[in-house]
Amino acid sequence: MKNRLKVLRAERDWSQAELAGRLDVSRQAVNAIETGKHDPSLPLAFRISRLFDMPIEDIFDDGARP
Repeated sequence: MKNRLKVLRAERDWSQAELAGRLDVSRQAVNAIETGKHDPSLPLAFRISRLFDMPIEDIFDDGARP
């Protein structure tokens, strides 16, 4: 699944470790999500959405939209 996580993180000048700390996950988990190797769980996607104050659909693209 494509996502804007890396861009959103960079806009705030956060390292992967800083973002991981804010989300209570490992830095490796953040890296795996950013690179598309892992899709976040629904609860984690909601935490990411709340952290960036954006709808989940604006962060993650499952390719289903026309």
